[in-house]
Amino acid sequence: MFEIDRFIEDCRTAIRDDDTHKAAREVMARALADPGQVVRALGEPRKSRVEKLYADDSLAILNVVWAPWMTVMPHNHQMWAVIGIYSGREDNVFWRRIAGAQDGRIEAAGARALCEKDVTALGRDIIHSVTNPIPRFTGAIHIYGGDFYSVPRSQWDAETLREAPYRLEDNVGRFEVFGRMAESLPQGAAR
Repeated sequence: MFEIDRFIEDCRTAIRDDDTHKAAREVMARALADPGQVVRALGEPRKSRVEKLYADDSLAILNVVWAPWMTVMPHNHQMWAVIGIYSGREDNVFWRRIAGAQDGRIEAAGARALCEKDVTALGRDIIHSVTNPIPRFTGAIHIYGGDFYSVPRSQWDAETLREAPYRLEDNVGRFEVFGRMAESLPQGAAR
C-alpha cells in the first residue's frame, strides 16, 4: 500500500545511503508497481499543478499533474531526477547544446515516452522538455536530488531555442494556462 509519508521516508533513507539516483529509482519503481494505490493516496489527476510533497537541501519530491496536451519548454535541473508515471503519459524530448553556439542554443538529441508504471532517471546535466500528448490529465511523481526551488538553472526559448535563466514563474504560469484550457474542453474530453 502506498503511503505518502512512508514514500518520503524511503526516499530520504535511499539518498542517505546513496546520493545518486539509483536507490531513489528503486523506491519509485516499488511505489509504482501498483499505480492504483498511488492514485488513492494522491487523488485522481484532475487539475494541472505542481504539488510539493517534500523538500529540503538534498531532496525534493513533487506530485506533477500535466494538463491534456500541455508542454513545458526545454529546461535543466542541475541535479539528478527520477520520474515515475502513475497515470497517463509523459513524453520527454532530450536536448544537447550545439557545439560552438555562442547563445547557448540546443538541438534535439533523443526522446522517451513514459507510460503508467514507467520510471526513468535523468542525469544532472540533462536538458529536456515535457509534453502530455493525450487528451486527459497525467500524474507523475518527480524526485530531485537537491533543492529544486533554489538551484540556479536554465530554460530555453521554445521558438529560438536560446538559453536564458530559469524562471519558476514561467512554468507555474504554464500549469495555470493549460489548466484553464482543460476546464474549457467538452465534458469528458479531459477525464
